[in-house]
Amino acid sequence: MTQAILTRFEAARSVVRDAAAMAMKMRPAPGGPKGTLKSAQDWLTETDGAVEAFISERIGTLFPEDGFQGEEEGRTRTGSLRWVVDPIDGTSNYARGRNRWCISLGLMDGDTPVAGIIEAPALGETYTAVRGHGAFLNGQRIHASPVTDTASSLIEMGWSNRVPAGVFQQKIDAILNLGAMPRSGGSGAIALAEVACGRQDGYLEICINLWDVAAALVLLDEAGARVSPFLRDGGLTGGICILAAAPGIADTLSDAVGVSLK
Repeated sequence: MTQAILTRFEAARSVVRDAAAMAMKMRPAPGGPKGTLKSAQDWLTETDGAVEAFISERIGTLFPEDGFQGEEEGRTRTGSLRWVVDPIDGTSNYARGRNRWCISLGLMDGDTPVAGIIEAPALGETYTAVRGHGAFLNGQRIHASPVTDTASSLIEMGWSNRVPAGVFQQKIDAILNLGAMPRSGGSGAIALAEVACGRQDGYLEICINLWDVAAALVLLDEAGARVSPFLRDGGLTGGICILAAAPGIADTLSDAVGVSLK
């Protein structure tokens, strides 16, 4: 099975690279959002559907026996190996011509994430990981941050309109009380990848979906970060909370925000 996964991973890198080139060509110019709202602050652009369809078609041609699940169309094929894609993660940024967005493609063997690719073409960055083979940024091995003091840490928290009023402020206050510097960047996949590479020390989002994290979960495990049990707790079928953290501050951050880690 390992060789089958590696073969798929190498093929998928080319597919994602071509999809990223498509997204760059379709990218709106700066100057205000270009797209439609699915709900409050939840943007949809023409590119989301086009990229998902492109990846689905290419993967389906290469590996017709595999399952496929996308943010826009849901599960369109079934198989013991399943590809999970967020065609544009960070659509609110993409719709405004900003750079912090990515294509996220994860491969799952049953309920286990086994490979992931997160490509952020406007940033010139590609994160990759295969279970048991390490995590990489542009070909260089990455590891979670060695920070041990929350007062010197940087913690990002994602915002969602599905979270009850007051919860975001409550969790941000808990992060501030640790002396940490809070951020919110608009792309959960990139935020989790940056925990994996040590650019930031933690990421919390109260309601996030499988397509946002399928690729990142492999990166985080391979980079030595600690992560809440997202899949065990319901992330396979719906939006739930995720917390990822550098190991040296993980328990302190977990206690502060009230989210258990593995």
